[in-house]
Amino acid sequence: MSKSSTENVITTTCAAHCGGGCPLKAHVKDGVITRIEADDDSDNTQVRACLRGRSWRQRIYHPDRLKQPMKRVGPRGSGQFEPISWDEALDTIASEIKRIIDTHGPASIVHWVSGGDQGMLHDTWRRMSRLFCMMEGGGYTRPWGLHSYEGGIFAELTCFGMGWTAHTRDDFLNSKLIIMWGWDPATTIQDSNTAWYLAQAKEAGVKIISVDPRFTVSTATFANHWIPIRPGSDTAMLVAMANVMVTENLQDQAFLDKFTVGFDAFKDYILGNEDGVAKTPEWASEITRIPADTIRKLAREYATTKPAALITGIGPGRTAYGEQYHRAAITLAAMTGNIGKPGGSCGGKSWGPHALGRMGSGPKIPPNPVDQTIPNPEGKLPNRNYYIYGYGIINVFRLTDAIIKGKSGGYSADYKLLWITNANPLNQWPNTNKTIEAFNKLDLVVTEEQFMTPTAQYADIVLPSTTFFERADITMGAAVPVFYAYRNKIIEPIDEARTPMDVATELAERLNLEGFNDKTDEEWLDAILEKSTVPDHEAIKKDGIYKIDLPEPNVPFRAQIEDPENNPFYTPSGKIEIYSQTIADMNVPDCPPIPKYIEPWESPNDPLAKKYPLQLITTHTRRRAHTQFDNVPWLRELDPHSIKINVIDAEARGIKDGDLVRVFNDRGTMIIPVKLIETIIPGVVDLPQGAWFDPDENGIDRGGCANVLSIDRPSPGGALPSNTGLVQIEKA
Repeated sequence: MSKSSTENVITTTCAAHCGGGCPLKAHVKDGVITRIEADDDSDNTQVRACLRGRSWRQRIYHPDRLKQPMKRVGPRGSGQFEPISWDEALDTIASEIKRIIDTHGPASIVHWVSGGDQGMLHDTWRRMSRLFCMMEGGGYTRPWGLHSYEGGIFAELTCFGMGWTAHTRDDFLNSKLIIMWGWDPATTIQDSNTAWYLAQAKEAGVKIISVDPRFTVSTATFANHWIPIRPGSDTAMLVAMANVMVTENLQDQAFLDKFTVGFDAFKDYILGNEDGVAKTPEWASEITRIPADTIRKLAREYATTKPAALITGIGPGRTAYGEQYHRAAITLAAMTGNIGKPGGSCGGKSWGPHALGRMGSGPKIPPNPVDQTIPNPEGKLPNRNYYIYGYGIINVFRLTDAIIKGKSGGYSADYKLLWITNANPLNQWPNTNKTIEAFNKLDLVVTEEQFMTPTAQYADIVLPSTTFFERADITMGAAVPVFYAYRNKIIEPIDEARTPMDVATELAERLNLEGFNDKTDEEWLDAILEKSTVPDHEAIKKDGIYKIDLPEPNVPFRAQIEDPENNPFYTPSGKIEIYSQTIADMNVPDCPPIPKYIEPWESPNDPLAKKYPLQLITTHTRRRAHTQFDNVPWLRELDPHSIKINVIDAEARGIKDGDLVRVFNDRGTMIIPVKLIETIIPGVVDLPQGAWFDPDENGIDRGGCANVLSIDRPSPGGALPSNTGLVQIEKA
């Protein structure tokens, strides 16, 4: 937009990947954003931004914003870079892409993307996927496996055949009981306005119970009762609750008979007919550290209070065998007859997009030749692309191992080029020190970034990228009200920053890819809108937002329950699959066809616990959206980074609040301040994820990056086990 001496207020939508996506109002004067406000719509339900959204101005104008392309001139991680021109950067990249494909084949190229700062046009994977797949002899290796909720996707596809399972949050007001299981939406957002609807439900007298290792902000604010549970033991408690329901004849047998398959096999397991061990509350109490009577009481309450919403947070699914937790929760939702019912829930993952409205997409992606030549990987459901496009080849949590070992380690290629968009994988992939080893094996690492992040420090070429304030795009919000958003370009790009689409277009020209991009951004956005359900395109461009008036809460699978003859579930059987023949046929070790509790690795019962006796969980914080905002001064002041430990564990180690402590296991070591709390169960420590890796001269991390300590071993269903791990803490 042109500069003006008057102040304009422009509505846009946050793209911080915090679990929300809230409207923001940017005040602009003389081409500069002077302040940012939240939604103040007086005619409709407001969608209020969190602290991260309101701090964007400090991020946009941060003195450390990348100003021009940078080329590494010293060893990876040394921080030795020199500025180069865009022509040199793109010429170098184009030449290397051609060389690597000619020498090693297209599968040697890995494109890694994440959800930060994305939209429908300048999204995080479409344009580069199109570029690589359009090349002669092209294609690329696309990893599969979402950090956020791969265990939940696995469970939903297994049981329902699709992944759109979340009720809109206004349906909380129809519930009689809400169970928040490993869920802290006051911090993690998980759809804007979630906390507001929980507050209304509480005020209306809805009983709320929290099951969590921590006494979270959400627990303190909303819950009537807190049930502290040992991390990794959630499935044991769920199957014990199922045991109570069956032995006391509390299950909704009519629902099970009509809408599910395989319950008898699950029943044999929980009663001990299969293995001789009844999964009683007493059995689960030894595993979970929860009194048997508490387990029994919660089972009865959930079974007899209708409708009830079991909201299963995605944190417990980010554990070893986390897919079993999600499948067990879905089974309990079926046993209580709460699936497809207003005020209920299907027990699926607590967060994920709603299948509401319709939106077009950006440039079309040709088929990926690499996908066609490499078999569907073991452990991944064949219908996964019902939820997300593309199969992918390697589970992302094995990617570092694949890069290090290549063909000699049994992988499909020797991986040479890593293109990174809107992501910080060196910081966020598990086992940071092993990730560094993998980066050092690559010929070329390119990252599009706004700051010199830990990943950028280990890249060869760093391309400065715009924020969403510096380009136009379209997105959708999953709040209530659901809304479309047109992000107008608000300010000119900072220094030499370029939009993701511009980068791909200029690179495509150097690679002689005809027809890669035949539209301007505005023309693409018009085409996207044309395929949407937005009625007035000019109005949304002017207003920045179009809110969808839902006549009632969205309840997934309502049609399947109310009219099953015409609306089967999306599974092979057409019913909710408690027993999955698909999984049985896959024959994946430790991935049974019915949900079962399997003792996680690195649990308190692991022999390794003698050396590393503390369970580590890596939670989210108000201060960051993953690694975004970690360098924003306001938010650093709000929530200084530290590892949280129960006072009992601290006293046993002679540790006082604020001490510097050494946190370590066989994968790495860090030195970080400690915070003593009473709101976490003894034996468990909480290191919020997302802090930037900052090694000293001895390789000891001083930034507090949780993945220095995490394990790069995916769960059998492909989930990231970031809440499974053992550490020791001592005074530094």
